[in-house]
Amino acid sequence: MKKIMRILLVFLVTTNLLYPCTTAIISGKCTKDGRPLLWKHRDTSTEDNKIMYFNDGNYPYVGLVDSKDKEGENVWAGYNSTGFAIMNSASYNLIAEDTIKLVDQEGILMKEALKVCKTVDDFEKFLQNHKKPLGVQANFGVIDAQGGAAYYETDQFNYVKIDVNDSKIAPFGYVIRTNYSFTGDPETGFGYIRYNTANNLFAQAVAENKLTPEFVFTEASRCLTNSLTGINLYEYVTPTSFTAFADYIPRSTSVASIVIAGVRKGEDVKMTTMWAIVGFPLTSMVIPVWLETGEQLPKQLLANETGKAPICEKANLLKAKCYPIKRGSGENYIKIDELVNNSDSGILQLIKTGEKEIISKTNTLLSKWRFNGFDKSEAANYYKWIDDYIENYYINYLK
Repeated sequence: MKKIMRILLVFLVTTNLLYPCTTAIISGKCTKDGRPLLWKHRDTSTEDNKIMYFNDGNYPYVGLVDSKDKEGENVWAGYNSTGFAIMNSASYNLIAEDTIKLVDQEGILMKEALKVCKTVDDFEKFLQNHKKPLGVQANFGVIDAQGGAAYYETDQFNYVKIDVNDSKIAPFGYVIRTNYSFTGDPETGFGYIRYNTANNLFAQAVAENKLTPEFVFTEASRCLTNSLTGINLYEYVTPTSFTAFADYIPRSTSVASIVIAGVRKGEDVKMTTMWAIVGFPLTSMVIPVWLETGEQLPKQLLANETGKAPICEKANLLKAKCYPIKRGSGENYIKIDELVNNSDSGILQLIKTGEKEIISKTNTLLSKWRFNGFDKSEAANYYKWIDDYIENYYINYLK
């Protein structure tokens, strides 16, 4: 039976049905500013994503949604007005043979949780009381405004809590999950190389006290190092402009990267910040989101008349330059000089340069608001500046 399941999983990989997300929960014990971080680098076959605001539960919330999901029935990462945040990665080693027909309910479950949960303990009770089977095989990551931080390795009927605040479990203050669970079969699952890559990055960042939101979305989500081969594509000189691109954190199926920065215990939950890269993370720009502005979010992240987020459309056009081979196994080979080159004119190099002003302005506002209180009108005006800045930057530098 194990042999049959392995064949099935290989089939899933080759038919692009495997969703190889890379995720992490980082407690305030090891971040530079003492605030927890929730990270989801999302991979899926659905290329277009958007951000949506919801007010259909006990608490308002914002989340990452597939563009084709007009009503937002599935949320793939998000947070609510209490400071509770959630994301997931699919797990492929929890159940050797799952004969239950109810599957792929992870996005629905996370949306339900955002509606009603305030704390990590609330989420645990939510899982306990939820109708079974759950229709999931996933590592759910959650943080709250009270300092709670945990993964729940969850199958159709059961879960195991991985407490990120437990020094025996997370001696360095963070836990990473890719596409396997530590409580599952150690011979199956996916993402072992990506796990090692992320772990190497975070261990170094902890040692140097560099774990910040921007470190995660600039260095981890856009890491061009493969921890198995040791190849760093920022430095690697290829014999042609193409190179094999597999088992890196970013890959051809990467569609978004979300970093939710929580608050210290006792801080105003309005300061919770979602740093959202919507679209292919190597060609899209980060945009901050604050729930307190309600439906008045950056237009670059919202569905336009086409049903797609403008920033995502821009990113996908540039992604096409990086993957010009459309037939056969073209998605496994990237035109690396489009992203990085010796003249510093690569798409990723220009993205990082352009983002610096967004990151700087955002951090300045956050420092101000932590002292004076969140200013909704100031945030709305800042969104307008970001929308214009990104539009102009892509026109002028990223044609």
